[in-house]
Amino acid sequence: MFNRRKFIKASALSAGLLAVNKNSIAEVLPKNTSNTVNKPIVISTWDFGVAANADAWKVLSKNGNALDAVEQGVWVPEADESNQSVGYGGLPDRDGKVTLDACIMDELGNCGAVLALEHIKHPISVARKVMEKTPHVMLAGDGDLQFALEQGFKKENLLTPASEKAWKEWLKTAKYEPAINVENKLYDKAAPQKLPGNQYNHDTIGMIAMDFKGNLSGACTTSGMAYKLHGRIGDSPIIGAGLYIDNEIGGATSTGVGEEVVRNVGSFLVVELMRQGYSPEDACKEAVMRIIKKKPETAKNIQVGFLAMNKKGEYGAYAIQKGFSYAVCDSQKQDLVIKGKSYY
Repeated sequence: MFNRRKFIKASALSAGLLAVNKNSIAEVLPKNTSNTVNKPIVISTWDFGVAANADAWKVLSKNGNALDAVEQGVWVPEADESNQSVGYGGLPDRDGKVTLDACIMDELGNCGAVLALEHIKHPISVARKVMEKTPHVMLAGDGDLQFALEQGFKKENLLTPASEKAWKEWLKTAKYEPAINVENKLYDKAAPQKLPGNQYNHDTIGMIAMDFKGNLSGACTTSGMAYKLHGRIGDSPIIGAGLYIDNEIGGATSTGVGEEVVRNVGSFLVVELMRQGYSPEDACKEAVMRIIKKKPETAKNIQVGFLAMNKKGEYGAYAIQKGFSYAVCDSQKQDLVIKGKSYY
């Protein structure tokens, strides 16, 4: 029979196990456990995200939806010819061609992407057309250009004089061969400040927004790594790598050397970690640590950063190297720039 003494022992044991479980869970739960939700809000990678967020905020502050906000927001760096890592004015590949990658994702899981798109200033809008007008998720190369022109987009030259000059200067010392991380080797000793992924070569803008209704959407757009092999695709237009949105949990995006993000399906990983109870920052950190653990020597010389936001409007970031920053815009402050934490 289950007597009173056994019952007391069993109750004490259960209480002890519950206490252990609570302590274990507390290590991965978001620090802010309040029931308040910070919305609307928009976050994006790098300091140039401030201007992008400002345009996204024009939509969000008028009760607009998150999808329209992220599209309008990333138009800003896409059209900025002084930004040589996104859109118009982006540094070309080794053949001198500016090829653009972008993807977009809404709260329903709908998504669209364009890969290696030439001659179109706003690839994010073409990606949205792919999502809304076709049964596909991705279009690439000549096909996405053909589709863009059919949708009424204007064909134009994206190689600015400044970027063409930089490319021709690069050709003087660059060996035209598919060497791994040749971009890093060109700069790591002579000009380490120009390594891909740092403040002089941002590589990508990723943006996540939550509107008044609490719905999330995200966008990611880039001209890719400077002087890449023609046809190279990084993580930016790949759903689950450069961007992922789950309207029940949150969203994540990435920046830096995309090959390593793709190998770890980085943004999807971050969202899944948040599903398990990790805070946005801790989820980003774990994704970074997986890259470092798999390739510790490679990680010393590259930059990868993740940025995430959960359904409460809590956000966080983490990178391999110092120098990664992100911008935040909400009802309290519209031009906040935060230095992301890093492993090195």
